Amino acid sequence: MIPVLEKISKIGIVPVVKIDRAEDALPLAKALCAGGLPCAEVTFRTDAAAEAIKIMTENFPDMCVGAGTVLNAAQVDAAVEAGAKFIVSPGLNANTVRYCQEKNVPITPGTSSPSDIELAIELGLDVVKFFPAEQSGGLAKIKAMAAPYVNMKFMPTGGINAKNLTSYLDFNKIIACGGSWMVPGDLINAGEWDKIEQLTREAVQTMLGFELAHIGINMENEEEAVKAADRFAFLFGMPAKVGGGSVFAGTAVEVMKTPYLGKNGHIAIRTNYIERAVNYMTTVLGVEFNEESAKKDDKGKYKAIYLKEEIGGFAVHLVQK
Repeated sequence: MIPVLEKISKIGIVPVVKIDRAEDALPLAKALCAGGLPCAEVTFRTDAAAEAIKIMTENFPDMCVGAGTVLNAAQVDAAVEAGAKFIVSPGLNANTVRYCQEKNVPITPGTSSPSDIELAIELGLDVVKFFPAEQSGGLAKIKAMAAPYVNMKFMPTGGINAKNLTSYLDFNKIIACGGSWMVPGDLINAGEWDKIEQLTREAVQTMLGFELAHIGINMENEEEAVKAADRFAFLFGMPAKVGGGSVFAGTAVEVMKTPYLGKNGHIAIRTNYIERAVNYMTTVLGVEFNEESAKKDDKGKYKAIYLKEEIGGFAVHLVQK
């Protein structure tokens, strides 16, 4: 997968925006970045699109800004000249795809059928848009089409919202979802940037799904660890289970046999998508992670990783749900 699509995959959500006035581009970009989504697909449905892209990319050079609803070569040129880092089209126009490839511009064309997928494969693409997602059969159809086309990945757009977002992202052939529920046109036109920032933040939190996994308590030795775990088990009906380096009382409390990270212990926070959580916390919140603490699967993806900082005497680590 090409770098810009890798970046989009780590972000997870692509806000699809329609901008009627170019002067709205700067405050909108600020709201999206502050809310945790440094990304936008600016649709070429209005005359302000190219200028809006230019304003966003010049003021937020690290923001991943692309052009959507691109229908022809002239719009590709206008988008690229404005600074667009990727192109999205509602359908699969082979001429437009080839033109982008000649210009070395990443393009994700719209598809909704196996015939579209086969044409995309013939054109050398390995990621396509699925549009309009819900109206074209939704996740069930994506899964059905993904079965014979094992190397194809999808970016569904159309009908995606906070209620169905994670059901789409849970499928490993989906790199990200496009949506406009956090950037509704009425709020953009009304200049309600605080509300857009809040909706964006809520979208990110819905996607990542942070929740407490367990509390870890540091003890000096195995005997003390077993004693503490047994006390939790007695008081709260939590079954004690002895492991290699710790003793669990139920799933809520982990008692370490010897002191580990954190002055007092550790707090584990589970998340729906640990790779996206790390990206969000690093790029948006400025959090640093302890790479030496990382546990990864056989594909090199994070299963758990500690933050460098302690909070209240506790080390903190993320864990994949």
